[in-house]
Amino acid sequence: MSEHLPILMVLVPLLSAPLVVLIKHRKASRVIATAACALSAAAAWALALQMDGAVSYPLGGWQPAIGIELRVDFAGAYVAAIVSTIATFAISLGTRGAREDVEGREMFFYAAFLMCVAGLMGMVVTGDAFNVFVFLEISSLSTYTLVAMGKQRRALTAALNYLFLGTLGGTFVLIGIGLMYQMTGSLNAATVSARIREVEQLRTVHVAFAFLAVGLGIKLAVFPLHQWLPGAYSQAPHAVSSFLAGTATKVMYFQLIRVVVSFFGVAYVFHTLQLGAVLLPLSLVAMFAGSLSACYQPSLRRLLAYSSIGQVGYLTLALSLGTQAGLEAGLLHLGAHAVTKTALFIVAAAFIAQVGDDRIDGLAGLGKRFPLLSLGFVVGGLSLIGVPGTVGFVSKWALLEAALADGKPWLAFAVLASSMLAVVYVFRVVEVLYFRAPSPNAAPLVRERPDWGSWVPAALLLVVTVGLGVFSELPSAYVATAAQSLFGGAR
Repeated sequence: MSEHLPILMVLVPLLSAPLVVLIKHRKASRVIATAACALSAAAAWALALQMDGAVSYPLGGWQPAIGIELRVDFAGAYVAAIVSTIATFAISLGTRGAREDVEGREMFFYAAFLMCVAGLMGMVVTGDAFNVFVFLEISSLSTYTLVAMGKQRRALTAALNYLFLGTLGGTFVLIGIGLMYQMTGSLNAATVSARIREVEQLRTVHVAFAFLAVGLGIKLAVFPLHQWLPGAYSQAPHAVSSFLAGTATKVMYFQLIRVVVSFFGVAYVFHTLQLGAVLLPLSLVAMFAGSLSACYQPSLRRLLAYSSIGQVGYLTLALSLGTQAGLEAGLLHLGAHAVTKTALFIVAAAFIAQVGDDRIDGLAGLGKRFPLLSLGFVVGGLSLIGVPGTVGFVSKWALLEAALADGKPWLAFAVLASSMLAVVYVFRVVEVLYFRAPSPNAAPLVRERPDWGSWVPAALLLVVTVGLGVFSELPSAYVATAAQSLFGGAR
């Protein structure tokens, strides 16, 4: 049974998607969707915890050279476990606190959600370059639909903007894959990696990498290709915002790592093409521009969305170093931000359920009325800042060490300076929660009691945030192995 875990991670949500539509039963659809995500997560964790090397799964028994291969290494198992776990927490939010977002459209919502999960999981585990594009489109089309299901009319505008930019990114990825196939004659990742070194000096290979990097950069929301992200995260249904914040950009980051390290090779990308000279300044601008924009947002979800742009800057900064230490820091921050930001979006959903809108000023005085929810935001915010005792500190400390080891102490200073901006936007919300009295003209609360269906998944994620911050050797050791599995084959 264990040899089938790679395909089960994808098949379970993929086959469950049409099932929730066919049965046409709201409660059963919720149960099936939650169970499918949980089973996918169980398969991912079982594989991650028992594997001692890369796992290959040839579909249909065909050898990888002529057939389609699923291939999972330590890094892939790590990302798959994160994506499926976040999906389970996000879909559990959809069963209570965010249920009203999609009232009357539950079956289609859960079907699209499961298709998105299947697409993201497929991208992580496939060893075939063309199927990266296939699964990318499955997840993208599902995501556009999910964003458009938001209650406000602005959700349609956000979905359309995401559609235009996402289609452009997907087209660039397809062109890049096509050019790679033209030069290597194969779509299998291992074969492409072996053959591309023979032709890497040709201009066509340079162009192929450029198309792939820009296409994935759009999907990753790399500055200045991030315009779709604030609208999509702030207008989507709450369960979707929570899910996307913790998974979508993380999978695209993992794909960018694979393109750089596994397909083209570190030496070619960073020495011949000088990717670091382009990616590093863009990362620095993203870190400061995203965080600075978050400081001025009137909406809680838009604040968190712009914060994500800054956090993507940390991810790409780690990759721009072109070292194994940088890759370890990037993978650590991938997991840290996934858990933290998902928890914060769930807490935001719970607050919005009490107040009725997502204006930060509307949260005045709620720190005393809803102490657990407010504490949840504080803990998540501290992790975003990188305070010791949280997983955010572990990943930022790894990034500081990677920058210093690469002889760039000024980068470490830049990381610390941008973290100060995180202090500003986090404590701006904390100040409203705890130190500002409600306005006399404020509308009454929509609900007097917290939505425990929203709080429970957030609380569990926040426990993980603190737990991994205290017992930091656990994620650090696994990520070191994951980075070695990628960098060990780098050239």
